[in-house]
Amino acid sequence: MIDAIRCVKLNSFWWAIVLVPLLFISGAVGEGRASGHINMITIDGSINPASADFLIQAIEASEEDGAVALLIELDTPGGLVSSSQDIIKAMLNAEVPTIVYVTPRGAWAASAGMFITIAANVAVMTPGSSIGAAHPVGLGGSGGSGGGGKEDEEGESSGGRDISMEKAENLLASYVESIAKHRDRNVEWVVDAVRNSVAVGADEALEIGVIDLIAPDREALLEAINGREVEIASGSVILEVEGATVKPLEMTLLQSIFNFLADPNVAVILLLAGLMGLYIEFNNPGLIVPGVAGAVCLVLTGFALQILPFDWVGLLLMIVGLGLLIAEVFITSFGLLFAAGIGCFLLGGTMVFEQPELSDLTVSFWSVLFPTVLALGAFSAIVVFAVGRTLLSDQQSGVDELVGSLGKATTSISSGSVGKVFIRGEYWNARTDESVSEGDSVEVLAVEGLKLVVRRVPGSV
Repeated sequence: MIDAIRCVKLNSFWWAIVLVPLLFISGAVGEGRASGHINMITIDGSINPASADFLIQAIEASEEDGAVALLIELDTPGGLVSSSQDIIKAMLNAEVPTIVYVTPRGAWAASAGMFITIAANVAVMTPGSSIGAAHPVGLGGSGGSGGGGKEDEEGESSGGRDISMEKAENLLASYVESIAKHRDRNVEWVVDAVRNSVAVGADEALEIGVIDLIAPDREALLEAINGREVEIASGSVILEVEGATVKPLEMTLLQSIFNFLADPNVAVILLLAGLMGLYIEFNNPGLIVPGVAGAVCLVLTGFALQILPFDWVGLLLMIVGLGLLIAEVFITSFGLLFAAGIGCFLLGGTMVFEQPELSDLTVSFWSVLFPTVLALGAFSAIVVFAVGRTLLSDQQSGVDELVGSLGKATTSISSGSVGKVFIRGEYWNARTDESVSEGDSVEVLAVEGLKLVVRRVPGSV
């Protein structure tokens, strides 16, 4: 009996030795899962080198800090093709699952945003959002998909479709098709979004297999994807996001500045402000503030043009247009230079960022370019009116303005001699062709250097 009791105690002792460490290990594992986190970034604006660098750094940070996944909240009208390719390459080769969430309500994943959405491991949209419209942008912000023109023998379009637009369309269609196949999404629709610029809402996107699910908020999204199996670069993983905390990642100050500058509308406004600032400074030396502000705007424009692909012809047309408006101030052309300047500026503005094979970003004609040109035209018209009015008015300063002024002789002046006169608070040497007595009123006839030619005012005492 005693031996049996000793045996039981011994077995209990060994079980305790085995089970206690296991309990500690399981507790540590459970604690680690509970403290897991999801990194989150927000892209609200164009897809450009700054936002691409931000997203790629977020992927790298998520791989390094052991994040369960990277959540990308997206709302974009599109952007640069090169930046989109950099982002997609990083997403497809990431060692951390990527989740793209098109949010908030009313958001859209247009053009480059659509490419990024379908490249994610999990593509989610909020109700009321939309996706698509990925056709390359042409002149004036319109796509060139519907020309209907016949192609000539060399394959160039004789109608509405341009050869460069067709080339960009084919490249993007092939690119997006390969992404859709890799992520097992609706290949036919995404190709149609590139070729015909189709777009759909969240419900239809889910129905046709463009996205994985619809979620009204972030909490519902995480609950819906928990336990989902996804494919990353190293193999399949299970998303264990239940109880995970969301850790926001922010852009650096430099990334925020370049993200702001990478907007064609901002670049055009900065260019105009810079040129006008320098023009004002050159015409009014010493003001300093317009010159410094103009120089800063042009430096920022230079940074923007380093980020955005631009057309030299469009940029030169804008500069020529501004030059013609300035020339109208000095040359009487009855408004011809003014009209030509406005036309050149508008045409150049629509062309300056027209690079369909590189970007789908353009200057907004009605909300930015037209009001800017209208304000510039109004400013030029005011300057022309002010200068014309000044030229027609009597001279108000300078020695020549003394001609016709009235004064009083302070000494007697005989014909051919020089005496003193007092005019407008100043004493002047004066000569006359007639005798003038001291105290007589005199009128200035001419200015000869520092000497006045005067005559006696008839009827003066």
